Amino acid sequence: MPNESARKMLKVVMDNSTEDLTAKYQNIEEVDLSDSEFYENRELSHFKFNLRVLTQAKNKNHPLLERLIFLLIFSSNLDEFFEIRISGLKKQLEFGRQRPGPDGKHPEQVLKLLHADVRKALDEQYLILNTNLFPELEREHIHFLQRHQWNKKLKKWTRGYFTNEILPVISPLGLDPAHPFPRLVNKS
Repeated sequence: MPNESARKMLKVVMDNSTEDLTAKYQNIEEVDLSDSEFYENRELSHFKFNLRVLTQAKNKNHPLLERLIFLLIFSSNLDEFFEIRISGLKKQLEFGRQRPGPDGKHPEQVLKLLHADVRKALDEQYLILNTNLFPELEREHIHFLQRHQWNKKLKKWTRGYFTNEILPVISPLGLDPAHPFPRLVNKS
């Protein structure tokens, strides 16, 4: 906790800077904070962040596997973006909310802007994966086999692994009427 002299010094500094700022900016017009020009749509801003993550996947200054991780993060973020943000915009349309947000854009306008941008981003994502990362990973002897490349032994192992390890975990069980079927939560 600051002592009394430190508090007085802070007040003097604040007072002095306030005087200087007042004199310096007294001729500036007031800003109308209700003007939509000063705001950016939150969904568009969120998507721009995801585009910056995608850009990191192209950055050759990052190690190869980190670039792949950036691509995976972009994909995961995009899934969540659609589950939360896009569905929220669609619900606004469904409920007839046609008021613009602080940025002046209506939900329908934002959806149209995002539709075009998401298509471009997905094209870029697959371009990065297929033309940059997969070939570079193969040069490092890391291979991603497409399903048509699987041999019988791999198909058998995959089917067994799914049946024995994954299916029991993802199969909900209803025990009796006193214990209703469990609620299935997305990604749980």
